[in-house]
Amino acid sequence: MFGTLLLTLVLFVTGHWRYDVVALMALLIVTLTGLTPISRAFSGFSNPAVVTVAAVLVLSRGLQNSGLVDWIGQRLERLEGGITIQLAVLTSIVAILSAFMNNVGALALLLPVVLQPAPKKRIPASALLMPLAFASLLGGMTTLIGTPPNIIAASFRQQTGALPFGMFDFAPVGVGWPWRGCCSLFWLAGG
Repeated sequence: MFGTLLLTLVLFVTGHWRYDVVALMALLIVTLTGLTPISRAFSGFSNPAVVTVAAVLVLSRGLQNSGLVDWIGQRLERLEGGITIQLAVLTSIVAILSAFMNNVGALALLLPVVLQPAPKKRIPASALLMPLAFASLLGGMTTLIGTPPNIIAASFRQQTGALPFGMFDFAPVGVGWPWRGCCSLFWLAGG
């Protein structure tokens, strides 16, 4: 088992093969060696967290293909003001998107939006990327589907017989942090 994990980790880090091929290869190895019974080889795909993350990735691709990202980029190019205004708008957008889709997907969606206008406005991209990453994490902490760990925690809670977490049960934590971190985000951007 440890050999398979080590091999999988090395292949993920080196990036020579696609991540889905490496994951399927690892599944095949543990199944053929008897570490996982054949009857349970694909049982992980029925986990609600896996299904939800897959649905969120489909949603992310749909938003990208719909032209929403391009529309946001066009609006941001017209935005007057310095880095503080740009940063406030971008972090708000990514936090809202992260609440209802995978936070990594929301960040990936907005990366092109951040990197295109930054040179035109003479704003270093690094001043926008770190606050954007924080905003995506904070937005993901506001809803059940914001991050996979929230979904996993909710499913374990339900398995113990307790009431599962609701959609916005995480909101007090996620909404509380941006108010405390707001000043540090602007400080990081140099605003």
